Amino acid sequence: MTPQLAIITGMSGAGRTTAAKVLEDLGYYVIDNLPSTLIGSIVDLVTVPGSSVDRVALVLDVRGHKFFGDLRLLLEQLRGREVQIRVLFLEADDETLVRRYEAARRAHPLSGKDRLVDGIARERDLLADLRAEADLVIDTSHVNVHELRDRLIDAFGEGSADNMVVNVVTFGFKNGSPRDADIVLDVRFLPNPHWVEALRPYSGLDEPVRSYVMGQPETGGFLERLNGLLDLMVPAFQKEGKHYLTIAVGCTGGKHRSVVLGEEIARHIRGHGVDVQVDHRDRLKE
Repeated sequence: MTPQLAIITGMSGAGRTTAAKVLEDLGYYVIDNLPSTLIGSIVDLVTVPGSSVDRVALVLDVRGHKFFGDLRLLLEQLRGREVQIRVLFLEADDETLVRRYEAARRAHPLSGKDRLVDGIARERDLLADLRAEADLVIDTSHVNVHELRDRLIDAFGEGSADNMVVNVVTFGFKNGSPRDADIVLDVRFLPNPHWVEALRPYSGLDEPVRSYVMGQPETGGFLERLNGLLDLMVPAFQKEGKHYLTIAVGCTGGKHRSVVLGEEIARHIRGHGVDVQVDHRDRLKE
């Protein structure tokens, strides 16, 4: 089995500690706050013949911000070696981060004498380039610890090194779009079942709503074209080494149209032998 190196980074308060514990449970040897200049030595350790350590997770945070510039160059160099490297970036919206910091009564490492929001803004700016290059970005704003654990097990569990997991998230635009989506689809062009009084209490998982949405003349043409595009994109992402793909499908409230289309998209991708997880984020919200 190819040695695996997971780098856990992201916004302070977004769940790095939880992620580290999950990967430790999955058999990773976890090292916290290691300077990026020492990552090469860790790779030497896991790739040496006969090494008993073949899965390592490194937690890097803003405390080592002076190393982040070197990290990008180092990752480029390491990707050519016999080791599977994946960068996990955890983030959350400002409101969520502020709420978590206030609940924990901790100071942000970059706030200094300024406001908490100023520290968060500095950190987000500092990590922007690293986020853009991450293999997997997870927004924990609307995710509890159990849901985060499930997503990490899907991404880093046994057999995940060679397989891609597609996560289909349905949502309502009025509640905000997922920040960690690789592809965002807006299905608000379809008639809204919310305005049909008999359908309003149901969700897209119920047959009356599904029949209504699938019965619209635009739905078939949309899915036909979208499925053709996904048939091209998903294998291409796999070929490029992407291990986790998030497709977000949004309607106004996230209860009807997006749920129906999300289920259809998941069914189509599963038909090609790809592991698909579905999360109807806003289905139970009003």
